[in-house]
Amino acid sequence: MHFSIPPTAVVPELQARIDGKTKPPGSLGRLERLALQIGQIQQSLTPSLDHPHLLVFAGDHGAAGAGISAFPQEVTWQMVENFLAGGAAINVFARHNGLQLQVIDAGVAHDFGPRDTLVDAKIAFGTGNYLEQPAMSASQRDTALARGAAIVGALADRGCRVVGFGEMGIGNTAAASLLTHSLTGTPLADCVGRGTGLDDSGLARKQALLAQAVKRAALSPGADALCVLAEFGGFEIAMMSGAMLAAAERGLLLLIDGFIVTSALLVATAIAPNIRDYCVYCHRSAEPGHLAQLRALNAEPLLDLGLRLGEGTGAALAWPLVRAAAAFLNEMASFEAAGVSQ
Repeated sequence: MHFSIPPTAVVPELQARIDGKTKPPGSLGRLERLALQIGQIQQSLTPSLDHPHLLVFAGDHGAAGAGISAFPQEVTWQMVENFLAGGAAINVFARHNGLQLQVIDAGVAHDFGPRDTLVDAKIAFGTGNYLEQPAMSASQRDTALARGAAIVGALADRGCRVVGFGEMGIGNTAAASLLTHSLTGTPLADCVGRGTGLDDSGLARKQALLAQAVKRAALSPGADALCVLAEFGGFEIAMMSGAMLAAAERGLLLLIDGFIVTSALLVATAIAPNIRDYCVYCHRSAEPGHLAQLRALNAEPLLDLGLRLGEGTGAALAWPLVRAAAAFLNEMASFEAAGVSQ
């Protein structure tokens, strides 16, 4: 998939409009750059942020039972039920910030049955155990990418202009660590954190197991991102990558959450580097591997709150800032209109 950097023809007019507001030039800091980005993506001096959605992709990992997480695998499906009941942190933040939440079963090891509020895109009941074999086949990977793209395509057809990304999957910080190590060249030890709360011995065990996975896969430096995704990824991560690519292709603004979501973006960036121009990096995660990701992407996040929950919570919390950037561009008076001396 290939798409271009948003055209720059509108940038001079956008910058003049921003500078002409009743404020000293540059005094709104990051919000001014954010407003310029939104206007450039939409090629509009009065951009809209209609029908914003936050997508939470859920999936299980075959390696979860080996001790890479502080929580048992059953927590994945239990948390999906919590999402559907409206009781999780992301439900609260999405509700209060006007984001339409959509939960997607990308590959949870549980049969939910028909549910009106759950998008059934299940590839399989969890991935393979990457300590022993690739996490997924090439066919499964490609199906996950395509299903993610189709979900976002349907939203864009209904007028969605903004999509945020979140995830749920016990063991997915480990998968994100492996993806980050393989795609950025960062030493594995610098990519591995405590996830849901491992103690020191648990962290050491996690690092040793992930080193075992790296040795088993024996990928060459600079290995193709799609091969890396099949070796170590989760179905929720692969589906997010496909959804991100489709979102940028349709000219949507992407709200990027933390460590696991950014691992999906690393894959998408390897496929289509210009996707970065469509992304808002919402926060800096407390997971150490997120720093390596942000460095590789040359990204500056909006918030730094010590978050490490996932679910898209950082994206939901940053959303009011994104709305504020578009609002001042659209609604703030100019010096000329207000009769204020420039």
